[in-house]
Amino acid sequence: MVDLTVDLHTTLWSVSEAAEAAQVRPNVVRNWKYRGVLKQAGEDHNGRPLFKAIDVITAEKTTREKARRVYPAHAA
Repeated sequence: MVDLTVDLHTTLWSVSEAAEAAQVRPNVVRNWKYRGVLKQAGEDHNGRPLFKAIDVITAEKTTREKARRVYPAHAA
């Protein structure tokens, strides 16, 4: 379980930790990085990406808000 009581501005999460915190699958976190929604903050000792916790939470919030977009009704 990911600890959300830490300093979210300095804590770095792996892809799997970020996915758990955002309640998405790891491939979603990788897609956010690829699309530029989530910026990589560093790498672990094996060269795997790490992300700031606050950035993960912001990306999740932004993505969910965009998914709820409303389109105006077209005039007939």
